[in-house]
Amino acid sequence: METGPNSERAAQGGQSVNRNAAMKFVVLLGFVSFFADMTYEGARSVTGPFLATLGASGAIVGLVAGLGEFIGYGLRIVSGYISDKTGQYWIITEIGYCLNLLAVPMLALAGNWQLAAALLILERTGKAIRNPARDAMLSHATSQIGHGWGFALHEAMDQIGAVMGPLLVALAIGTCDQYRAAFRILLIPALLALGVLGMARILYPKPRSLEVKTTVIQSKGLPRKFWIYILAIALVAAGYADFPLIAFHLKKAASMPDTWVPLLYAGTMGIDAVAALVFGKLYDKVKVKSLIAAVGLSAFFAPLAFLGSIKAAMVGIALWGIGMGAQESILRAAVAEMVVPERRGSAYGIFNAGYGFFWFVGSALMGIFYDISIPVLVGFSVLTQLCSVAVLVAVSGNSREYPGIDTIR
Repeated sequence: METGPNSERAAQGGQSVNRNAAMKFVVLLGFVSFFADMTYEGARSVTGPFLATLGASGAIVGLVAGLGEFIGYGLRIVSGYISDKTGQYWIITEIGYCLNLLAVPMLALAGNWQLAAALLILERTGKAIRNPARDAMLSHATSQIGHGWGFALHEAMDQIGAVMGPLLVALAIGTCDQYRAAFRILLIPALLALGVLGMARILYPKPRSLEVKTTVIQSKGLPRKFWIYILAIALVAAGYADFPLIAFHLKKAASMPDTWVPLLYAGTMGIDAVAALVFGKLYDKVKVKSLIAAVGLSAFFAPLAFLGSIKAAMVGIALWGIGMGAQESILRAAVAEMVVPERRGSAYGIFNAGYGFFWFVGSALMGIFYDISIPVLVGFSVLTQLCSVAVLVAVSGNSREYPGIDTIR
């Protein structure tokens, strides 16, 4: 076998090619998420007020938001397991995106809150189907460029779309003075997302080839650290109010004009994108400690968003955006480093299901608390997130890349 400077240069050249391919794959899926988020985040920026116009109460808004997340996240256990067993990551991802995106423009046809709620849940169901398979594919590429940075870059592009979507919705509402026109125009980015997704599959039919090669010496199921991590994430999810409930509060308590809500949401998604990049880069240096910092910082969004003035509420929503940016980037990066590649589909499914179940419980409780006592809602939100910090401290104690297994690179 050839050795020496020439072989070393060849190896370095091969690594460079793989790294470039990995970066292109992450960016390409980032564009898919850019257009996808334009679609469903544009809709989500006004679903609270839209449901209110259809006669929904605060409890119903909280329940619908939480139930959609619960059903959507719960299904990820199944889709993740099927992804690992069949290896059909692309097909499962494509089916999920179709359901996820095409349900949004159909909201223009909803004449009552029950039908609107069903479509919102369908949209979340589609996201549930595609996310574990997509994240497993992304994890192969991020192993080349840094899991924290790779997932953060994807999340940032995702959130740029989440900024553009609400702005598009605000423009549509300001021009036509109706939510239905906004939902109809969101068909355009939905179709663009599906087109880029098809291109990504043609260019990268086997994303697993992008993974940094590892030899697993010992592996016995999902590591203990992963399950402790799930507990911490469950607490974070339970205490994090969904934006539709915050928007409902702003419209009801502060009499905020309809066009302000999507604009405020767009700004929040911009903060989300910047926070994702900052905390993603930080994650590659200090691992879970970066998540502890993010949760500790964002834990106090609720008092400001629900108890303060309009200005205080904006500060609270900014903290909410920082927390979401960290959650949606480094939460996934941590899973990639805790679990071997062959089990990541299942791990992402379990991770997302646990997150979604406790998001549902928390959202439903906070919707009920809102109608009974807003200070109780705030206390519940702050307490659960601070409890999660204590659990994350325990998780951060072990910094090995794959806890419970040994690997050779």
